[in-house]
Amino acid sequence: MGRQRTGLTVTLCRDPRAFARLRAEWDGLQRRCSSATPFQSHAWLESWWLSYGTAGRLRIVLVRLDGELIAAAPLMLVHRPLPLLVLLGGAISDYGDVLVADDHAGCATAALAHGLRRAARHTVIDLREVRPGAAAERLYDGWRGAKRRLADSVCLELPAAPMDELVKRLATHSAQRVRAKLRRIDALKIEDRTVTEHEVPDAVGHLLRLHELQWRGRGVTVEHLRPRFAEHLVRATRRMVRDGGAALTEYRCEGEVVAASVALFSGKLTGGYLYGAHPTLRERRVDVTTMLLRHDADLAARSGRAVVSLLRGEEPYKNHWRPQAVANQRLLMAPSALEPVLRLHTARAAWRDRAAGAVNSRFPAAREWRARLNDWRAGVRPRPDLVAERPERPERPVQQ
Repeated sequence: MGRQRTGLTVTLCRDPRAFARLRAEWDGLQRRCSSATPFQSHAWLESWWLSYGTAGRLRIVLVRLDGELIAAAPLMLVHRPLPLLVLLGGAISDYGDVLVADDHAGCATAALAHGLRRAARHTVIDLREVRPGAAAERLYDGWRGAKRRLADSVCLELPAAPMDELVKRLATHSAQRVRAKLRRIDALKIEDRTVTEHEVPDAVGHLLRLHELQWRGRGVTVEHLRPRFAEHLVRATRRMVRDGGAALTEYRCEGEVVAASVALFSGKLTGGYLYGAHPTLRERRVDVTTMLLRHDADLAARSGRAVVSLLRGEEPYKNHWRPQAVANQRLLMAPSALEPVLRLHTARAAWRDRAAGAVNSRFPAAREWRARLNDWRAGVRPRPDLVAERPERPERPVQQ
C-alpha cells in the first residue's frame, strides 16, 4: 500500500525484520511526539512482538514526508472475536497510542487516517488504553467512517516533585505517618542502586523471583510468571536502560537485595511498571510502595518530567497520595460499510465491562476466588505464614 502527494507517502509494513530496521527512525519520531508514553518506544514494541506476536499478522502503517518518518500506527491483525486491528503492546502495556510528529500533526494525522482506512477495509480498528491528549484522539476526531468511544482503565497520576513536596499534599495526620515510614526505611539503611545495561538480565530474573515470592498464595498475575514475559522484559528493559528510557533499581538491606523495580520514561512521564519485594520487608514493617514512590518521584523531578504515573488501577494505597484520576479511552473505528460490525463489537465490549463490574460489586468474594484461581494456574502454593494476612490489594490483573 502506498500513496504519493507532494512528498507524502503512506506504506504498510508487514515484515518484522523491516520493523526491526526502523529503530533509529522510530525513536526519532517518538521524541517528536510529545504525547508518547514509554509503551510506544521501539524497544518496547519490537520486544513485545518477539514474545507475543503472531507470524503474518503484523500491520504497521507508516507515513513519511520527503522520506522522513512523521507518523506510525503499530498494529496487529487478530481474528477473535472478529477481525480486528489492535495496537502492539497488548494487555501488558498500560498505555496505547499511535505516533504523530508534533511539527507535522495536521498532514501526518490525515495521511495516517488514509492509510488506516485502506489497511482496515474489512476490519474494525480497536485502540485500547488511549490516554487523554494522545495522538490517537486527533485521529479519532477526524475519522471519516463509523466510530465509537468507550471508557477503559483509570490511571492515577501525581506531579513530578520530590518526595518532600508530595508529602506536603497530604493531610497532617497522613503526612506524619508517611514521614514515620520514611524514617523507618532510613533506619534500616535500605539503599537503592541503579542497575547497568549489562546487569539487566540477572536483575530482571531476581525481580521476577521476588515478585512471585511477594504474591505467592495471594493471587499472582499468571502472565508475570511466564517465560515469554521474562524474555520480553529483559529485552525491552536492557535497550531502554541503554537509551535512557528505563531504570531498573535494586534495594539492598544488610547487603542483600530485598526489592527491585522497573520504572519507564518518556518525554513527560515516569511510570513505575513492576516491582518485587521480599515478604520479610512486611515483617519488618517497611512500606514498600512508599519506598518505591520516593525513588521514582525524586528521579522524575531531577529529570524535569511533569508526571509520575501510578499506572492502571485505583487501589486504595494509591489514593492515599491524593493523585489525579485520569481515565484511559477505548477508541473504535471502521469504514462506514462496517458500521453494523462495529456496533456489534462495541455492544459486546460494553457488555463484558458491565458484567465484570457487576460481579465485583455484587460478589465481593469473586476477587478472592480469582486470586486462588490465578495461584492454581501459576502452580504456586500458599505460604503458611502469609495465609492469615491478606494483602492490601490483589495484584493488578493483566487485562485481556
